[in-house]
Amino acid sequence: MTSVKEFRIETPATESRLGRGSFVFTDDYSVFDWGKMPDTIPQKGASLCTMGAYNFERLESAGIPTHYRGVVPDDADEPVPLEEVDEPPREMAIELTQVPDLPNDGREYDYDSYHADAGENYLIPLEVVFRNRVPVGSSLRRRTDPADHGLELDSWPNEPVDLEEPVVEFSTKYEESDRYLDREEADAIAGKAGIDDLESLAREVNRIVTERAEEAGLDHQDGKIECCYYDGEIRVADVVGTFDENRFSYEGTQLSKEVLRQYHKRTQPEWVQAVEQAKAEAKHEGVADWKSLCDETPDPLEESVLETARDMYCAGANAYIGRELFDAPPLSKAIGAVRRL
Repeated sequence: MTSVKEFRIETPATESRLGRGSFVFTDDYSVFDWGKMPDTIPQKGASLCTMGAYNFERLESAGIPTHYRGVVPDDADEPVPLEEVDEPPREMAIELTQVPDLPNDGREYDYDSYHADAGENYLIPLEVVFRNRVPVGSSLRRRTDPADHGLELDSWPNEPVDLEEPVVEFSTKYEESDRYLDREEADAIAGKAGIDDLESLAREVNRIVTERAEEAGLDHQDGKIECCYYDGEIRVADVVGTFDENRFSYEGTQLSKEVLRQYHKRTQPEWVQAVEQAKAEAKHEGVADWKSLCDETPDPLEESVLETARDMYCAGANAYIGRELFDAPPLSKAIGAVRRL
């Protein structure tokens, strides 16, 4: 199980065959890599399932291979297209690939062992990140200069910067603390999957999500994909284009999990600082489990904050898919509540 969705296996994958299973999306949420937080956000899981299914179906229509098989209504056992459901789904049927163990000694990870067990059917242990905008506070500002991205700026300004061409980066997926990689190391970690093919695929997914966001009146700022490799083909896996995987905004206000991150920074700065210090200490000491070094734990959120988050997820999903599948206020009203947090 991940921090926000359960993983069900019907038929396990083998070295030569894809398996079958499903994601069941919960109402849990996670920020700052903490894992499950003290609260749940009503219908958050259904909103992620709905947006993910909608995007997978758009990708398939564009000829992009994915692991998606459909959504499973609460009163059914077999997957159907999203357009056939009348209630927000929580379960997504998927094809399964192999996920070998990734041995580690502290912060040293043995990817050779991972790929030795992977064969021609495995989840690529990378996240492929694409950025259309560089907000204030983005790690990209610490790691690069504006000129690296064709920008005629001496330094990063204290305001968001739109990019003429999206930036694509690679980060680790299964390490205790994710880290960005140079192209050579990312290529080695990808195994038999080509790094150029992964980049091209990420750019195409970004284009499709960005176009749909614009149609819905949203601004798509950044996101990521995860992929599997099967019999020489790269397929988009996990979930795509949701308010947890990607950052969107509406009328200048964040419409994504970033709202919850920033709220915790404002209201629980001691915990956020303790998380940052624990990660830094773990990196310095070569320890993988940074959470064991953290002395603070997050506090529950007020009911009004959870309700605002619920309306944001549900109203945003309605707007994105162009259908009133959720009982939610208009997006303009939901965003107004977000601004008042």
